[in-house]
Amino acid sequence: MRKLDAEQIRDSQVFKHYRVVRKWVVKNYGIRDSDLEILIFLDCLDLFRRHDFETNQLTYGWDKARWLRLMKDGWVDVWRRRNNTTRKYTIYKVSYKGRRMINRMYRILLGEEEMTYKFPQKR
Repeated sequence: MRKLDAEQIRDSQVFKHYRVVRKWVVKNYGIRDSDLEILIFLDCLDLFRRHDFETNQLTYGWDKARWLRLMKDGWVDVWRRRNNTTRKYTIYKVSYKGRRMINRMYRILLGEEEMTYKFPQKR
């Protein structure tokens, strides 16, 4: 993996439109800002336990309702279920739907893809 320094990141201007792109993702995918941030964090972990989700509450606020909402809406999937003998805990991962959303956001930030806008129909 190539290591980047601060100058290279600044010159790439990746974060120039981060706020606009983040708001666009929130509006188009019907997800909350805080949920998007935690999904980006969890996607970087690849596989994680619920304990990993809970222990990062200093960085990202944790509540049971958020966890259940992410599971119910299909943003987080079970990768391996627990059993009471050999597997002591369930392992989760960001779903295909979530990874697609995050990758699209990255492509837009890098300028590889344009944001599409849905304008309301006139009556």
